[in-house]
Amino acid sequence: MKKSINSVRWNIVALLAGFSFVSYVERMNISVAAKFMMPAFSLTQVQMGQVFSSFLLGYALFQVPAGYLGDRYGPRLILTAAALTWAVTTLLTGLLPGLVVGGTLGVLLTLVVVRFLLGVGEAATYPVAARAIASWIPATEWAFSNAIVVAGLSAGSAVTPPLISWLMISVGWRASFYVSSVLALMVAICWMQYSTDHPRKHPRISQRELSLILSGQPDQSPIPAKSPSWVNLLRDRNLLLISLSYFFDGYVLYIFVFWLYTYLVDVRGFSILGGGIFASLPFIVSSVLTVTGGVLCDWLSARVGRRWGCRAIAITGFSLSAIFLFLSAGVRNPYTAIAGLALSVGFVQFTEGAFWSAAISVSGVHAGAATGIMNMLGNLGGVASTAMVPILVKHFGWIFALGSGSALAAIGGMLWLGIQADRPLELAEKRG
Repeated sequence: MKKSINSVRWNIVALLAGFSFVSYVERMNISVAAKFMMPAFSLTQVQMGQVFSSFLLGYALFQVPAGYLGDRYGPRLILTAAALTWAVTTLLTGLLPGLVVGGTLGVLLTLVVVRFLLGVGEAATYPVAARAIASWIPATEWAFSNAIVVAGLSAGSAVTPPLISWLMISVGWRASFYVSSVLALMVAICWMQYSTDHPRKHPRISQRELSLILSGQPDQSPIPAKSPSWVNLLRDRNLLLISLSYFFDGYVLYIFVFWLYTYLVDVRGFSILGGGIFASLPFIVSSVLTVTGGVLCDWLSARVGRRWGCRAIAITGFSLSAIFLFLSAGVRNPYTAIAGLALSVGFVQFTEGAFWSAAISVSGVHAGAATGIMNMLGNLGGVASTAMVPILVKHFGWIFALGSGSALAAIGGMLWLGIQADRPLELAEKRG
């Protein structure tokens, strides 16, 4: 049977998008199940915010180690191990509270530990996916490929609220975690069976597709033991600015990931099932705008250079996200508010292709470690927003809490005026 010139590398991207999709089902399921879990175990919103933050803390702290492991040992092994960890910890999220461990404090501590471990396992998702893309995809398609992977995030975020809401009503909140754990096991098996660390090693790839992948890009094989230290990345001005901007991106995104469902039910008056359905709409919009941003970033980069191609997409996305978030916070009509919130999260995700393409571009052979640094800062932004939102709501109200995201989105966009995405780390080191 004749092989398609384009088939294998896009199958790899599709599997990476599957990892992204499942990872967000695993992390978001508790934000919906919390509606039943909080009264069942006498947990407050602030305590549940601590559970959410524990995931993000583990996720953020292990971004760089996971990225390094992906660079060192390759994506096939590391992503398989990661997904198996998701399956176990998600299963335990449904199994331990109330059945094995009792009492409000015991349940709280159990959830904090288990969700922290889930975060550790999920830390590999995007840095190691970026490592795989650096190996499997020509540089001219980096932004689009990364956008496809991140669109899996949006798709997972869109599917999770209605799916978990329906499961909770049909079979209970515990079963929603059991079903989620099976998804993680399935993606681990598919990835282990199909993927390789480099296109040269794949038995189904044609010589034409291999030549297309390798043409015009440096060798992106897993790095040897003796290589320039990834620690040099910590001194690179461009990567640090990219990562700081991604901190503000994470702050805005995680307002939607963990608190949108609660906001729609408690503030906008939707039912449990209706809140789940409408909470998915911003992420459907996000799926489209994420891919659109990646396509436009590659198109602009080919015409005006990577520096201005990435810069234009990031500034535009952040600016529009800030505007729509600010406007939607104050409107009275709940459906108008949802429209504004959908466009806000969509445009913050519009920037994803620019972020990941720029981080790979400046990092040389250390794509996994570099994107790990960036994603660590992004998720520390998520830790900040997940913990701060219930505090801001308690003392100042939801309008102020959403407004904080709008302000930080504007700052994140302005940082891109100082980012040179076309200046690789090796070139920066040679110039002193």
